[in-house]
Amino acid sequence: MKPFAYARPGSVAEAVRDVAAEPAAVFLAGGTNLVDHLKLGVARPDLVVDVRTLTSREISDLPDGGLRLGAASTNSEVAADRRVRERYPVLAEALLAGATGQLRNTATTGGNPLQRTRCVYFQDVTTACNKRDPGSGCSAVGGYTRHHAVLGVPAALPDPTAPETCTATHPSDMAVALAALDAQVQVLGPAGERTIPFADLHRLPGDDPSRDTVLEHGELITALDLPPLPAGARSAYRKVRDRASYAFALVSVAAVVTADGPGSSTVRIALGGVAHKPWRATRAEQVLRGGPLTEDAVRAAMAAELAAAQPQPGIDGGNGFKIPLLTRTVVATLRELVEATR
Repeated sequence: MKPFAYARPGSVAEAVRDVAAEPAAVFLAGGTNLVDHLKLGVARPDLVVDVRTLTSREISDLPDGGLRLGAASTNSEVAADRRVRERYPVLAEALLAGATGQLRNTATTGGNPLQRTRCVYFQDVTTACNKRDPGSGCSAVGGYTRHHAVLGVPAALPDPTAPETCTATHPSDMAVALAALDAQVQVLGPAGERTIPFADLHRLPGDDPSRDTVLEHGELITALDLPPLPAGARSAYRKVRDRASYAFALVSVAAVVTADGPGSSTVRIALGGVAHKPWRATRAEQVLRGGPLTEDAVRAAMAAELAAAQPQPGIDGGNGFKIPLLTRTVVATLRELVEATR
């Protein structure tokens, strides 16, 4: 592990100033992702600034009927909160599917969505990785791709030597639920406070795979706001993985269904395990808007959403299986929610 300086400032504002002043500084909250990467030599900061006791751990009601999750609240605390379980079951289910109890007891609301978008090559410092070492290439092209992206990737097989190539997927289950809930991210940075729609927090690789989010250096998440859901809304999270626990999703679905009237529903769908960021299925939502949620309609909506999907070949057989698997998972999730609204 590379030696680094460690700071425990007395306020959020001081922590922001400390990180903003040092280009190679990072925030530390629960540390469930960062500490692993420090040990592996993936993260090599000069300064680690501990904010675990600075941001709020409170889960509080908002005037509009929503909830504010303090950035220091743990994944276990959020999943167990009665208001979350009753109003936003999709979030509680996603958190419980996300990791072991020990990790949930430590991982924070502010830190979970900021865990690195990564793959096995990112965590192996002996391999080329554009995300870890910009411009070095992408070892995943033609390699192990079972867990890699099929959405938001180039139409042609990426050039493994191209500096922008990256097909890793974002690992957070919580983030998929937050995308479906239209959560809002409260941030404090050197320029002051700002609010970011959760759907806009993460970014595709573009020309810089090393950046996972739109946050500027020194910006710190202080809270996440959950807007109230419409009366009668139902939500659920479904995760498909290689083993029953402690595994990233091959595919996952967070869905919110609101019955607008007989044979008419509004649907929100977010997908995990299939893109570099939590993927909001806006094309599928548009196809389903105002119509009945029959199995045929959902399959047609997913066909529209996945029309631009690009499965990646690999030495493990590739990840083309994700496309039909994702459609079946969405169909099953929406079927469950439609039955719950009757």
